[in-house]
Amino acid sequence: MRIIVTGRVQGVSYRWATEQEATRLGLDGWVRNEPDGSVLAYAVGPRDAVDALVAWCHEGPPAARVAGVDATDVDPREGVGREVREGGGFRTLG
Repeated sequence: MRIIVTGRVQGVSYRWATEQEATRLGLDGWVRNEPDGSVLAYAVGPRDAVDALVAWCHEGPPAARVAGVDATDVDPREGVGREVREGGGFRTLG
């Protein structure tokens, strides 16, 4: 799943909190800040866990003000040039 989150989501520990939630859910993938102020994440794992992460993304950490969440099913290999694979864990990028 590719997840793009918009709003006040940079500078409020959104990436860190997303990594923590995804790890708690047992997902693989990554999350990073984008130049346009959004946060981009790729998550791979059981559908119910991915859906739970998407639901969490609508709220995020307490300081965040989420304006929108665009979640799209994609090939797990898409990962914008970075492989997302099962068993790889979830990490924060740059």
